[in-house]
Amino acid sequence: MTIFLTILTILSSFFANLETKTMQSDFVVTVRESADTPMNYPGQLTMSGQCFRLTMLNIEAAFDGKTMYMYSGETDELTLTNPTQQELIETNPFLYAKTMSDLCTVTERTEGEQTVVTLTPEDQSAGIHRFVLKIRTRDLIPLQLEIKEAQKTSTLQMTNPAFISERPEYIIHPEKDTYINDMRL
Repeated sequence: MTIFLTILTILSSFFANLETKTMQSDFVVTVRESADTPMNYPGQLTMSGQCFRLTMLNIEAAFDGKTMYMYSGETDELTLTNPTQQELIETNPFLYAKTMSDLCTVTERTEGEQTVVTLTPEDQSAGIHRFVLKIRTRDLIPLQLEIKEAQKTSTLQMTNPAFISERPEYIIHPEKDTYINDMRL
C-alpha cells in the first residue's frame, strides 16, 4: 500500500506542479518507426496548466486557455481555433499523460535522482502500449516522456527544464501582413 501511495503522491504532485507553475525547456522529439532511422525535431516549450507556447520546425503554437494559435513561417499564416479537449490532449503530451493516468495501470521506480513512472493502458486498442515519464524527484521537473506504440516510439527529451517565475503570454501576435485564418466559432 505504501508503494501505491508513493506513486499517487509523485504523479499527482507532478501534475499539480504543472498546473500551478510555469515550466520552460528546450527539447528534442525523436520518432522511431520499426527499423527506420529515427527522426529528431528540436523545439522550445513553455507551459502552465493547459496553457502553452511551443516552437518546433517552422511552426509556432500557443494556447491561452481558450484560443489555439498556429503560426506557419513558411506561409506567414496564423490560424486561430477553439480546440476541443481531445485536440488539446493530442497537441500537449503532458495533458495526454494526465488523461491517461486515469485509464492506466501505474507503476514507478526510483533511478538515482529521478522517478520513472510507467503508465500502461488497460485497453490497448487505441494503439498506445506504454507511456513513460521520467521526473526529477527533488523538484518534480519532467526530464523525458516516451510513448510506445506497436511499431513506433516517440520520445520527448527535455534540455535544461526549469520552473520560471514569469508568466508569459500564451498568444501569438501576427505581423501586419500576416494572413489570419480565424476558424473560431
